[in-house]
Amino acid sequence: MRCVFVMFDSLNRRALGPYGGKTVPTPNFDRLAKKAVTFDKHYIGSMPCMPARRDLQTGRLSFLHRSWGPLEPFDNSVPEQLAEVGVYSHLITDHAHYFEDGGATYHNRYSSWEFIRGQEGDPWKGVVEPDRQRFSELYHEKQTGSHPRDYFTNNMVNRDQIKNEADFPSVQCFARGLEFLETNRDADNWLLQIETFDPHEPFTAPERLKERFKTGWNGPIRDWPPYARVTESDEEADEMRANYNALLALCDELLGELLDYFDAHDLWKDTALILSTDHGYLLGEHDFWAKNRMHTYQELANIPLFVHHPAHAGSAGQRRAPLTQNIDLAATFIDMFDAKRPMEMQGFSLLDHMDEEKPGRDAVIFGYFGGAVNITDGRYTYHCYPNDLEKQEIYQYTLMPTHIWQMFSTEELAGATLSPPLPFTKNCPILRIPVLKTSPFSPNMGPLCLLESQTTLFDLDNDPAQEKPLQDAKIETRLRSLMARLMAENDAPDEAFKRLELRRSSD
Repeated sequence: MRCVFVMFDSLNRRALGPYGGKTVPTPNFDRLAKKAVTFDKHYIGSMPCMPARRDLQTGRLSFLHRSWGPLEPFDNSVPEQLAEVGVYSHLITDHAHYFEDGGATYHNRYSSWEFIRGQEGDPWKGVVEPDRQRFSELYHEKQTGSHPRDYFTNNMVNRDQIKNEADFPSVQCFARGLEFLETNRDADNWLLQIETFDPHEPFTAPERLKERFKTGWNGPIRDWPPYARVTESDEEADEMRANYNALLALCDELLGELLDYFDAHDLWKDTALILSTDHGYLLGEHDFWAKNRMHTYQELANIPLFVHHPAHAGSAGQRRAPLTQNIDLAATFIDMFDAKRPMEMQGFSLLDHMDEEKPGRDAVIFGYFGGAVNITDGRYTYHCYPNDLEKQEIYQYTLMPTHIWQMFSTEELAGATLSPPLPFTKNCPILRIPVLKTSPFSPNMGPLCLLESQTTLFDLDNDPAQEKPLQDAKIETRLRSLMARLMAENDAPDEAFKRLELRRSSD
C-alpha cells in the first residue's frame, strides 16, 4: 500500500468548486473530486494549527486539556505506528510552526522529513539591517514591523528571496513531492505527506495569478488580514480577499501537477490520495477576518475532505454525508496499512464509508482551549461558553510546557502541581498548570482574546450562513447532554465540565 496525503492550511471549503465555490475556478480540485469520494460533513477538532496537527497524528482531541503545544511523551503518533509494521513515512512541509518551541516534536516522528524555508514569519535569512524605508513604501503599514526581527519583518525579508515562481515555498513543496514519487514510484509501503502553509495568510501569490483577480487597488501590498473584526474600507477588504483567491488558484495549480503525475504513471491503481486542511478561514463572513477571535463558525469548522483509495475506485465521484472529524484521518491511515490501533485513539476509519452511505457519528465537538466547546449533530451547531471567561478555572495538562514561541513562564510554572495519570497518559503523572491572564499564549489564542463569547445555537438547515441565533431550550438541552457525553469520552478534566455548568454523562 502507498498513500499521498496532501494538506493545505486555512483552505476555505466554500471556495472550492466541488463544494459550490464559484469565485475562483478550481479545475484541479474538480478533477480530484471525480477520482475521489468527497465528504460533506467533515469537521475540525482542536484549533488552530498545531493543536489540529496533534489531533491528526494522535487520533484524539486535545483542546479540552491543552492549548498550542508539542506532541507529548505519552502521545501516539501515526508515523511511528506505521513504522512498527514496516511503513516508511516522509514529510515535506514549509510550515514553520513545526520547528518552533510549540511544535518541535512532530516532524521527528516521520522516517524522514524536508523543511522548505521562508513562509510567513519564519526566522530564516540573517539580515541585521533590512531596508525598512523600502519596506515601508512597499507594504501596508499594518503589515510592516519595527523591531529587529519581529514577525512582519521576518516575512518581508523572506519575500525578498522570492525571485521566480519556483522560489515560492509551496511550489518547492510540491516539486519535492514529485521528486519523492519519482524516486520511490516502484517501492511499496510508504506514506508521503505534502503539506504547505498556503493559502494561510499572508496571501503571497505570483503576480500572474494576482492579475486574474485585480481589484484596482493602488495602495501598498495588502495581503495579511488581522485577526479581528472587519474595519477596513471596502477597497482594502476586496484587495485582501483577491489575494487569497490568487493564492488559492496557485494551490489548485500545484494540486494539478500532482494529479498529472498520478495520471501519467497510473498511480490511481495502487496509491491512495487524501486531501484536507487543518481548519477554514474567514474572509469577512460574520464581519470577521481569520480565526481565533470569534465563534467557530462553519467557515472555520466544516472543512474539505477528498479520499481516493484504489480498493474503492468504484466509488470515484461520489459524495458521503456522515459526520466525520479530523481525528478520523489517523484511524484511516492505521486501517489502510493494517497497523495496530492504539487504545487511546478516538478516530474511526473513513474507509468504512467509501462504498456506501452509512451513519457516522451522532455529533462531534471541537474548539479552542479555554474558549467555547462547540458541538454539531449535522443539523445544529451549539457554541457553549463559560459565563465568565476571565474568572473560569482552567488548567493546561502537559509534560512539554511550551507555548508557540517560548517556554511556559516561571510565573505559570510556579503554580504547577503534579496530577495523577489521566486515562490517556499511559500511567504518566502530568503537570497541571493554571492558566494566567499573563500567559504568553493569552494575547494570541487564549480565552481573553475572544471578541464573541455568548453561548449561541444555530439551525444549519434553515440558517446555513449562521446569521440568526435560535432560541430553543429543548434542542439546547439535548446538545448539552451530547456534549457532556463526548467530553467524558475524551477524558475531559472535572473543571472542563464545571466551567460550562455541565454534568459528566456518567453522573
